[in-house]
Amino acid sequence: MDRRQFSLTAGGALAGAGLAWSVAAQAQSKKPELGVHYLALGTPAPTEAPAGKVEVLEFFWYSCGHCNSFEPELAAWLKRMPKNVAFRRVPVAFNASFVPQQRLYFSLEALGLVEKLHVKVFDAIHNQKMKLDDGQAITAWVVQNGVDQAKFLAAYNSFAVETKTKKAVQLQEAYKVEGVPALGVAGRFYTDAGLAGGMTRALLVVEMLAAQQKGTT
Repeated sequence: MDRRQFSLTAGGALAGAGLAWSVAAQAQSKKPELGVHYLALGTPAPTEAPAGKVEVLEFFWYSCGHCNSFEPELAAWLKRMPKNVAFRRVPVAFNASFVPQQRLYFSLEALGLVEKLHVKVFDAIHNQKMKLDDGQAITAWVVQNGVDQAKFLAAYNSFAVETKTKKAVQLQEAYKVEGVPALGVAGRFYTDAGLAGGMTRALLVVEMLAAQQKGTT
């Protein structure tokens, strides 16, 4: 999903080809540049990382094909991410139609079901072609996947989830997110496939920025 209409297809192809800035490659090419491969926020965004950690955010949307394609690579990166990184996902809402899926993610988070069902949501939408775009369809799907309906609805309609959806929108606005998937670092920096040249390279930009922030958190 991209409101700026820059092409993520090329970025996805780069990521799929496994292009990365290895030590040798970096020696032959320019270091990631501010204003080119990543942007600095004019006003810092709020962060929730514990002391000594650098917050890294993934902005995503379940119905985004590029987010679905990026998820396996992100999952692999999370297993080897720098030790000073505190990671969290932020579902975006570019308009009101996105909100049910925002609520879905935060409900799964509240119920401790992200690890179990997050990838399955992508699979249901992109492989099984299910339309999980309203509360009724979402509730039916989670119940089919073994979640107690009453507990899910209590979370989905809770004040806590409502608050998190509002904070998510505030974060996407603070980072000036115009397309997903996108990554935010330390409340100060932003990158995406269009800037970095693919999400593989975007993750490497994140690693560089996290290393730079290590002594300042």
